[in-house]
Amino acid sequence: MADQDHPQIYLVTPPDFDLSSFPAQLETVLQGAEIACLRLSLATHDEDRLTRAADAIRDVAHRADVALVIDTHVVLAKRLGLDGVHLLDGARTVRHARKELGPDAIVGAYCGQSRHDGMNAGEGGADYVSFGPVSGSLGDGELAEDNLFDWWSKVIEVPVVAEGGITVKRVAELSPMTDFFAIGEEIWATEDPLATLNSLVKAMS
Repeated sequence: MADQDHPQIYLVTPPDFDLSSFPAQLETVLQGAEIACLRLSLATHDEDRLTRAADAIRDVAHRADVALVIDTHVVLAKRLGLDGVHLLDGARTVRHARKELGPDAIVGAYCGQSRHDGMNAGEGGADYVSFGPVSGSLGDGELAEDNLFDWWSKVIEVPVVAEGGITVKRVAELSPMTDFFAIGEEIWATEDPLATLNSLVKAMS
């Protein structure tokens, strides 16, 4: 993955979306940009809502030959035939998820700003590790600094994802040292998500 000329886009859904209109909007983005993976990342923990959302976008993703993973819910990933899971608790449940979903599933781990968690997640069998946020005042105000990505890209073989507060400026700065940018609200909150995404992609070069 790291031998790409530039990082790849890891698309994240909005925390809530209209099941009747979002799939068409998603299809426009998937057809208009090269997307490596799609993550269903809803704010709700309601299994019925998550199931209906997954059903609404699974075919859109797979028609575009894009893998679909879900936040946290290993059981739902398995039940709904999704491609994997994105864990939000660092390295803690990576081994469990790998055991439950098997060797071919995608298992990723968000590790905040912790190099230690990232290394443990990689050792536990994670396919990628994500660090963030990279700008803004999200969460507790702590940011994943450039030197973390720089060190990781030079020392660790597990692909790394930058996420949280992705801007044109941060894309330009982090492109030499990350494999993926996870991009979600940064585009969905704008009038033309595809145009916004393309402006971020342009900043990679």
